[in-house]
Amino acid sequence: MIPVILSGGSGTRLWPLSRSQYPKQFLPLVSSKTMVQETVLRVQGIESLQPPIAICNEDHRFLMAEQLREIDIKPSAIILEPMGKNTAPAVALAALSADPDDILLILPADHVISNVSAFQATIKKAKTLAEQGYLVTFGIIPTEPETGYGYIKAGEGIDKDSFDVATFVEKPNLETAKKYLKSGDYFWNSGMFAFKAGRYIEELNKFQPDILKACKNALNNETHDLDFIRLDREAFTKCPSDSIDYAVMEKTDQAAIIPLDADWNDVGSWSALWEVSDKNEESNAVSGDVITLDTNNSYIHASHKLITTIGVDNLIVIETDDAVMIAAKDRVQDVKKIVDQLKKDKRKEANIHLKVYRPWGFFHSVDNGSRHQTKLIVVNPGAKLSLQKHHHRAEHWVVVKGTALVTKGDEQILLSENESTYIPLGIVHCLENPGVIPLEIVEVQSGSYLGEDDIIRFNDKYGRETTEP
Repeated sequence: MIPVILSGGSGTRLWPLSRSQYPKQFLPLVSSKTMVQETVLRVQGIESLQPPIAICNEDHRFLMAEQLREIDIKPSAIILEPMGKNTAPAVALAALSADPDDILLILPADHVISNVSAFQATIKKAKTLAEQGYLVTFGIIPTEPETGYGYIKAGEGIDKDSFDVATFVEKPNLETAKKYLKSGDYFWNSGMFAFKAGRYIEELNKFQPDILKACKNALNNETHDLDFIRLDREAFTKCPSDSIDYAVMEKTDQAAIIPLDADWNDVGSWSALWEVSDKNEESNAVSGDVITLDTNNSYIHASHKLITTIGVDNLIVIETDDAVMIAAKDRVQDVKKIVDQLKKDKRKEANIHLKVYRPWGFFHSVDNGSRHQTKLIVVNPGAKLSLQKHHHRAEHWVVVKGTALVTKGDEQILLSENESTYIPLGIVHCLENPGVIPLEIVEVQSGSYLGEDDIIRFNDKYGRETTEP
């Protein structure tokens, strides 16, 4: 059995913590581990489990690789999608990368499952059905008339633990959801599946051959970049966008459903995160530096500043270093509308944090103006920034911790703590950490344009796009 980790979502409903360049699956929202890490770890120990296949946006490739490395998981592949095409193509890529008889366990990377032992027991049942040729989905036993999930109606029993799928249904209104709950025949659609790779390809070829053809073409012209598989962009662009539900599961006559009761939550909103979080006596879930007075039923997250609340109920309060979001708990589905407005206004807060991760470490924007910007840059031991130059800015570097090996034009300079250098506009330069501790430098940029796209790369050890001199 091969876990397939689907990590293509942007998590806009958990803004401002989740952003397109650092979405919710890479955040530690319910434990000290990120959601991607929790997804991989909760299946460890299952018999005959193979290394996972991870599928993610190419912009997130180093996040995925680093977070798997942190938990000592070496994936069999990290497949990079040039653009999102929904789940049917993503699963096709995994199926085409595996042997036909391999059983794929399809797992979205942003779910919370508290009862791991019950989850693993259900996976074992699903494996048995998958070996018989079924395409298995996991149906969450509903606990309330939820209108935010799609539902699956169970049909005839296959055995005492599983059923044929009668039909998939869209998100219902409240009255319909109440009927579903009362009937006992309907389950929440979890978006998790198990089947043989070859069976999925057979059914996809039957119902959506254009998806299969495009995915084959994208893989036939793949390139390997470090630990990553890069698809042929032009071929994948031609792939239709569709979910696995619409493309295959609703059409096949071999769909099976296994009920799952394992304290599942897809954490699709701040109110959902409040539900799965530990709470105090006032039913508040708090994180960070928070003081509350006469506050109840609220979720309050402080990243950098002290947050105090007085006499409020049912609020969501989220603080990051560049944004504060306050919402009534019953209006959190509208957070996406705020993100849409930010994108319309072309504001960077929709996409990136002030702290931006790179394959060599990260940088944190400290201050900026119309012609200057100050950053803290942290370079991991042995890591190296690309050889580059800028057309519109000069840079001053001051080492505050560690040792820096600086390439500046034709010379190389070794800098220690409290030493500095100046990189004039247009000079080819490079920064490297030759030491065994993280290198920290303060960078002051000055110039007419300070955007991150003012970088001409000549050489990059991480395979990022370069422009030859």
